[in-house]
Amino acid sequence: MKKNVVIGFLGTQLDYGGKGSQRWEKWRPTVGLCQQEDLVVHRLELLHDVRSQSLFDRVKGDIAAVSPETEVVSVLTALRDPWDFEEVYTTLHDFARGYRFDADSEDYLIHITTGTHVAQICWFLLAEARYLPARLLQTSPPRKKEVADTIGSYALIDLDLSRYNKIAQRFAREHDDTVSFLKSGIATRNAAFNQMIEQIEKVAGRSKAPMLMVGPTGAGKSFLARRVYELKHQKQRLAGRFVEVNCATLRGDSAMSTLFGHVKGAFTGAQSERPGLLRAADGGLLFLDEIGELGLDEQAMLLKAIEEKRFFPFGADREVESDFQLIAGTHRDLRQWVSEGRFREDLFARINLWTFDLPGLARRPEDIEPNLDFELERFAREHNLQARFNVEARRRYLDFASSPDARWSGNFRELSASITRMATLAESGRITEQNVQDEVARLRAGWSGGAARDAVADVLGEKADALDLFDRCQLDAVIKACRAASSLSEAGRRIFAVSRQEKKVANDADRLRKYLARFGLAWQSVRANQG
Repeated sequence: MKKNVVIGFLGTQLDYGGKGSQRWEKWRPTVGLCQQEDLVVHRLELLHDVRSQSLFDRVKGDIAAVSPETEVVSVLTALRDPWDFEEVYTTLHDFARGYRFDADSEDYLIHITTGTHVAQICWFLLAEARYLPARLLQTSPPRKKEVADTIGSYALIDLDLSRYNKIAQRFAREHDDTVSFLKSGIATRNAAFNQMIEQIEKVAGRSKAPMLMVGPTGAGKSFLARRVYELKHQKQRLAGRFVEVNCATLRGDSAMSTLFGHVKGAFTGAQSERPGLLRAADGGLLFLDEIGELGLDEQAMLLKAIEEKRFFPFGADREVESDFQLIAGTHRDLRQWVSEGRFREDLFARINLWTFDLPGLARRPEDIEPNLDFELERFAREHNLQARFNVEARRRYLDFASSPDARWSGNFRELSASITRMATLAESGRITEQNVQDEVARLRAGWSGGAARDAVADVLGEKADALDLFDRCQLDAVIKACRAASSLSEAGRRIFAVSRQEKKVANDADRLRKYLARFGLAWQSVRANQG
């Protein structure tokens, strides 16, 4: 059973109560709180300044007399003006950030009856923003004076607050800091990506529902999932671990065992019990990358685990529990896979509440430069070596990296490797034009070496070998045009620029959609498979 912990201000007027025996004849909110029959206060933390130390000692002694099970803790503060919003909010915000909450064993209540109205509002704001994982509590005096009652009553409340400009600005700054945290401080310039990060920040702070990240290999799904976990952990929304697994590496009994665990003797080689990754993520976040590669049986068990928070380990006849939050990643068009029977429709519906499309590097050319600076800083931290471009070398590398000739099939992961190579080979920490020239040649050679697996093979796999050369060349050009465009309509306008004028056909998007459908492709699958 959890212990009740109450946090609040010492009431310099209300908690005084009078002299001698008179103090027992008046309602004192802090003392009365500890006398409630249906609310046991195990620990009471009272905020006060040095001038109120004698009053604190008095209240502590009185509480010991009526509620010996209550531990009363002194929390010294240094408020100069308890009616100054900025000062009160800053003081309470710092208190909340430095407090070690233990939500597993303690239940927190904020006593807002004592203290100024400003303090009450600030308590509410901090609780609403989850800096304080607590409920608000208000105590009230007896309603009838003729009744000899000095205990009063209590209630959980809600407040209708006005907005205050300075506090709003502080929240705005914290919001900006959070968004920057998710982007690792990279000043990205792509408007669509920045908008997506803004939405992820809101969802991460307000929802426990699964999130689905769709994007090509190397687009940063795993990295962003970990940042979401770290953000939730900082705000005390998660207490457990971050657990990551690439579902493409799981096959057969191994998949069941890895995810859900197994009992001893469940299959040949199962010499001992294994808890599994879902249980390892209890209280934390589970990132299932390439979730589309899971078998249908594993998908069914995963759905049950997401919805009911319990499941059967492989070979077990008893269920186990695990309360985890889920982020799934994929480069597949899961809608298409659902229609083909390769992915369960009910599981897709469950993880599709919050879906975010992570664009590959080719769709974010304006972000190459800030990521270049980020990678150089990371190289310096990890290798204790500073490396910088000279002006002309930097210009030449950015010109190439942002050009249509740069395939970036490995996306940001490949960009990171490219910069690491140049920084490592740079003499005296200066990346020269020669270093850039050598790196560009290396990248071109790597991409041309993979020419046999062209854009058609990227999206069709082995099915591409069944196409005539004419269809393959044509489809390759269409796919590349789609990947260079930001929407289906834009791609259609580029592809049918001439015929649109000749045939007076306006619906380019529909023409392109029908063309892709001839090969069993959809717009999403063409955009997702970029490496």
